[in-house]
Amino acid sequence: MSFYDGLDAERYDRQYKDRDLLKRIYAYFSPFKKRLIFMSVLILVMAMLGASMPIFVSKAIDLVDINAQRSSLFLIAGGVLLIMVLHWATNYVSRRVTMRTIADVLVEMSKNAFSAAAEHDLSFYDEFPSGKIVSRITSDTREFGNLVSLVTDLAAQIIESILYTVIILTINVKLSLYLFALIPLIFVVTISLRSLSRKVTRQGMRAMANVNSTIKETISGISVAKNFRQEGSIYTDFDKANQVSYRMNVLRGFILTLVWPTMNLIGGVMTAALVYYGGLTVVQGIVTAGTWYLFILSIDRFLYPVMNLSSFWTQVQTGLSAAERVFALIDADPAVVQTANEPVGQLDGRIEFQNVCFRYKNNEPVLDHFSLDIRAGENLAVVGHTGAGKSSIIKLIARFYEFQEGRILIDGKDIRSFDLNSYRKQLGIVTQVPFLFSESILDNIRYGSPDTTDAEIESIARKIGGGEWLDAMPDGLHTQVGERGALLSMGQRQLVALMRVLVQKPAIFILDEATASVDPFTEWQIQQALSLILQRSTSILIAHRLSTVKSADRIIAVQDGQIIEEGNHDSLIQQGGYYASLYNTYFRHQSLDYKPAGLEEYLKSKVVYNPGSSD
Repeated sequence: MSFYDGLDAERYDRQYKDRDLLKRIYAYFSPFKKRLIFMSVLILVMAMLGASMPIFVSKAIDLVDINAQRSSLFLIAGGVLLIMVLHWATNYVSRRVTMRTIADVLVEMSKNAFSAAAEHDLSFYDEFPSGKIVSRITSDTREFGNLVSLVTDLAAQIIESILYTVIILTINVKLSLYLFALIPLIFVVTISLRSLSRKVTRQGMRAMANVNSTIKETISGISVAKNFRQEGSIYTDFDKANQVSYRMNVLRGFILTLVWPTMNLIGGVMTAALVYYGGLTVVQGIVTAGTWYLFILSIDRFLYPVMNLSSFWTQVQTGLSAAERVFALIDADPAVVQTANEPVGQLDGRIEFQNVCFRYKNNEPVLDHFSLDIRAGENLAVVGHTGAGKSSIIKLIARFYEFQEGRILIDGKDIRSFDLNSYRKQLGIVTQVPFLFSESILDNIRYGSPDTTDAEIESIARKIGGGEWLDAMPDGLHTQVGERGALLSMGQRQLVALMRVLVQKPAIFILDEATASVDPFTEWQIQQALSLILQRSTSILIAHRLSTVKSADRIIAVQDGQIIEEGNHDSLIQQGGYYASLYNTYFRHQSLDYKPAGLEEYLKSKVVYNPGSSD
């Protein structure tokens, strides 16, 4: 495996100029201008207190040299203590305000990043692993927060350095000029490492994102790994990603820590030379010992922020790279583009595909000049082999993907002109593997219709099989479903997902029917739930159950992105073509004539809901 495997930029990544990044960052801090002003005052006070310490001590040295009395030493010690206490108190308040401001900014940045991630199209998540996206919202925002904390510390040091510049100029102009002449050397070294620092920082973050993505994927698929006894394999995958992250971050740490020892060496040489020449001025009686002490201490205090500025610059690259990755997620261009945002009233549910061409990738067409007219209220079943384009049809209706040519009309209006939020509120979608949140059955059913009462949900639930499925739950509607619904059977998950749509009362119902087999009684309950939905919605069903296919108003058989047959079940069987072949291959064994022993008698003993009745 190459050292840089998996560390390439994502397609939506972009590089911002530092000026543009700073403008963007300032926009997050602008709502806290009063706090920033207060922080600036505190930083100034801290710098002045810090600079006052060596001045006070140097004057004290000269005073002691003249009058070395105990009372004088006591006053000097008291003065030092007072300065230190004031500096600590100012620093404490400053850090509290700074941390609060940083926290508020990071909350807003995380909210924006999460909101952008939630708004991105499904095609975005097909291409980019969710674990890496999570890393941008969590790890990268935290890295940016570290940058802000560093900047505030550095600001105080820079102000202090400016004060020391004035001090050393007043002591000895010639020595000060020697000192200032060497400063450009420090910045040359820093600038030469700048681009390398940004590069290794970006790749270190990508490596950590790979680790997060691997952890998320392997933990999510832990049941599969255990079924096939592949715990060792998933550990190996994690270890590979972790090793890349380890090597990348060791390199990153080496580059980032290389600057400070280099700066320290340069500063040491400069200080040694100035100590020598400054000592000569004391011997010659040009300056006092206290003044020389002040000069030496001022050099150290002056150089420390300058060298920090150089070494911090490499650390700043970490924060800027983090901000760059977060902003890239926020700014990622949507694949689905609306031409307008017209509000959507109550839909009748007529759907028209007019010569629609769609492909996931270039030169790989899925639908080729596809046309289809679905009447309002019609129940349409779509059948075909895997890869025929069935799922693509419903993804386009849901506006999860962008088609390249043609038009899709809903009630005669171009789907691209709708406000997507109001449009999707009238869509009820059940995927092949129903996703349930780790909450109660009640919370999952009410997910899309938060205003629905408990009583209304229970009333609807008991129309399915007389509520038998609900009574089987240990806590009824309040039963916890576990992560992704793991505590329920597949049939129970499907019932909860269908109930979620029933409560929503959509104008258009989309079902990618699960292929998993369920027991006949659960099958019967699912059909009842489906019947409740189908009688009041336009329905597009990717059918895997014979019962669903036979009850459809119309069946279309799709092959290579084209409709090759359509009609009802009986007419298509009589044609003896593609559908008849599918029926004999996939559906015949699901004959509705089959009932397990005792089921019919059991059903007769129950009072159940009949969608065709007047009850």
